[in-house]
Amino acid sequence: MITVEALRYRDIVIDALALHPGVTSLIGPNGSGKTTFLKLCAGITAPEHGTVLVDGQCPRLTEIGYVNEFPDRNILFPMVKDELASLLRFAHIPCRETDHTVRDCAARLGLSPLLDRRVQDLSGGEKIMVAFAAACISRPKVLVLDECDSHLDVTRCAWLERMLRDAGAPYVIRCTQQMETASNSDYLLYFEQGRVLYTGTPAEVFTRLHNTSFYPLSWRCPE
Repeated sequence: MITVEALRYRDIVIDALALHPGVTSLIGPNGSGKTTFLKLCAGITAPEHGTVLVDGQCPRLTEIGYVNEFPDRNILFPMVKDELASLLRFAHIPCRETDHTVRDCAARLGLSPLLDRRVQDLSGGEKIMVAFAAACISRPKVLVLDECDSHLDVTRCAWLERMLRDAGAPYVIRCTQQMETASNSDYLLYFEQGRVLYTGTPAEVFTRLHNTSFYPLSWRCPE
């Protein structure tokens, strides 16, 4: 369980929160603290007060995969195969094992045709797909995604939904502006002005948001 207690960081104030294994989506207005909360969960930022713990451990001591909203900020190496291999090489995994893992991961995610391409030649959506593969190649305990679906078309969004469930990460925490995407999650957090106003299943949270823009269109117009 990911637990948050007495958290204070800039404009974010959360007294107590518990995230269970599964896919948790953060929704809410721009500037409400969603990205900052993701960075706190990923260990990129440390709270000024309070704690964020992943199964009782500090996020910085936990294996975490992180995908930034902006495609080019995720990439370190010029070739796709080197980007996928980067975490394994940093962990000093033997070359033969690293190469096998990279090719196996690419095949599993349907990215084998991209392995020998230069990152600069990829589209924004393809860069996000590569960044996602690099983030989950080491089977992290927590996978954090910051609005990466904003660069994906409908087909690739569907791809991402499938891959999230197959990635093997016990905890997936993501921010999205797509309410249809959020409705496929196990849990939702609705942020507003640095506070979590509503938590629960999509049905529980969206019931509270029925008369707002944060309500799935498909729920308004069921077939």
